Amino acid sequence: MFGLIMALHVLSVVIWIGGVAFVTMIVFPMIMRTEGSLQKVLFFQGIEHRFARIAKWCVAVSGATGLLLLQITNEWSILFRKAGIGPTVMLIVWTIYLLVLLFESKLFSVIFGKADSEDSTKIFRKLTIFHWIVLVLSLAAVGIGVWAGHGGAV
Repeated sequence: MFGLIMALHVLSVVIWIGGVAFVTMIVFPMIMRTEGSLQKVLFFQGIEHRFARIAKWCVAVSGATGLLLLQITNEWSILFRKAGIGPTVMLIVWTIYLLVLLFESKLFSVIFGKADSEDSTKIFRKLTIFHWIVLVLSLAAVGIGVWAGHGGAV
């Protein structure tokens, strides 16, 4: 059972963070080359609506399986300690994503609510920077998790 939960956990993380990488490295550059504010917003919304559903499921599955793995291994005590740097960083990054996904409509209404008064290129530049930050944090969490899980942490 442990192996199945671990596999489901890793697969959900791969799909979720792979999607974030795709959006960050492929979609946003395409948006930035698109002419016209309306076209940029429509293109982004079309992709975002589809990806948001997938990301929400993956974040939910990775969170549930991550909690199950902590419970099965009884490693709650290592969180926020040197020995638990992998799960701790993963938990922090997961929490950031959870908050963003829970409040995405509010965030987008704040960001795109200013679309008339603010240049869409500036808005998408800010979104691109935000995506790069969360992508780097995500990749760091994966790297630290693998490193710590394979003997790198003391």
